[in-house]
Amino acid sequence: MRPVEFIGMIGTSNASETRAAPAGPGVVDKAFVAATARGHEYAGFDRVLIGYFSVAADGFQVAAFAAHSTQRLGLLLAHRPGFVAPTLAARQLASLDQFCDGRLAVHVITGGSDDDQARDGDFLDKAERYARTDEYLDVVKQAWTSPRAFDHDGPYYRVRGATSSVRCLQTPHIPVYFGGSSDEAIEVAGKHADVYALWGESLASVAETIGRVRAAAARHGRADHIRFSLSLRPILGRTEDEAWARAGRILDRAKALRGAGAAIAPTSAGPAGAGPRPHQPQNAGSQRLLAEAAKGAVVDKRLWTELAALTGAQGNSTSLVGTPEQVCESMLDYWDLGVSTFLIRGFDPLEDALEYGRDLLPLVREATAARAAPALAAAG
Repeated sequence: MRPVEFIGMIGTSNASETRAAPAGPGVVDKAFVAATARGHEYAGFDRVLIGYFSVAADGFQVAAFAAHSTQRLGLLLAHRPGFVAPTLAARQLASLDQFCDGRLAVHVITGGSDDDQARDGDFLDKAERYARTDEYLDVVKQAWTSPRAFDHDGPYYRVRGATSSVRCLQTPHIPVYFGGSSDEAIEVAGKHADVYALWGESLASVAETIGRVRAAAARHGRADHIRFSLSLRPILGRTEDEAWARAGRILDRAKALRGAGAAIAPTSAGPAGAGPRPHQPQNAGSQRLLAEAAKGAVVDKRLWTELAALTGAQGNSTSLVGTPEQVCESMLDYWDLGVSTFLIRGFDPLEDALEYGRDLLPLVREATAARAAPALAAAG
């Protein structure tokens, strides 16, 4: 039976949809990065995500610094294919895995915004980007695992005599997480992903996507290999009323920050803009979240969608709201669908991570272990 995994997120400054980013370009708060990484380790998280944004600090260096600041915490490094040669990326990732003692995983995000891709000089359309990602991962995996030099000829990459003296410390290679909700994305995920990442949609929508991804994986003989991650923004309270009041304050602060035109934290969909009416996003994941928001402010038992509606679903922006016990119960509903990883982050990045570690993670771990016990007993 699969163990539950918890992933947090660290950025280079103390910012979110409700906290303005520090003034001035190029702000990297080393003390905050170190404190947030250590806070997640103390709270019992398995990994932290280091995002990729066209305007942000280089994720490889952030990950290396976070690894140096911690002892056990795993790292999930977001990486966009297309800007680094795949053979070089394979060596970079393997080197980092060696230096952080096998704590690295890579989250491959092809890119859902033409504007954001163009900032770094990429002008392929979405279909071509996913075709390139497929080939990119073919080459990366071969560079990680091939026992001898290899050649590759493809529409996007050609290499001759490629080989590497550095390999991942983990075998056969570091875990590959994969994001993207379009048909093209799911086809690539079925072939390559160890973990497929979804944003926080309704139970019915998550079940539908899991079915599509498993069908894609089955075409490559991997139906039982792939695991699933769900991204959420839990909002906790000592009572349900207290939790919903907290959600209301978060929404009010986010509205005020956007209305004031303040810079806010970038998201996995690209840098977040100011203003109350974001344009329709290009990426399928954000479109799906907005479709959930159109169903109402609350979907299922306690999936809160108003912040997704406000921000144009720019990244992980739906929340489970309630007491720790109620949020745990809702997370178990997703667990029953096949989700074994929860990527959770709050609106006060460090404080919320510590709160989750104290009040939520132990409940979910205990509950999933109890559900796994009968299967383990039968197998043993």
